[in-house]
Amino acid sequence: MAYTPEMIAELEILALYNLDNHQEGLKVHNNASSRAQHAITRLHQKGLVTQADGGYLTSLGLDAAEHAQALLIILAGQKA
Repeated sequence: MAYTPEMIAELEILALYNLDNHQEGLKVHNNASSRAQHAITRLHQKGLVTQADGGYLTSLGLDAAEHAQALLIILAGQKA
């Protein structure tokens, strides 16, 4: 399976979440790129975030964001 542009956009959104503060959510405003707006909507449909325009990570979303952010660190060649 190859990464699609849609998956990359979703990973980029997941990378924006602050994992140190689970009470801090995100809001994708209507003036954000359509790519970001569609990505957050898909994440909501998949049950990873609480609102169609962002909100908080669900339990599944937290797992996904942790993995996404860890992958970025690994691929960047940095130590966690």
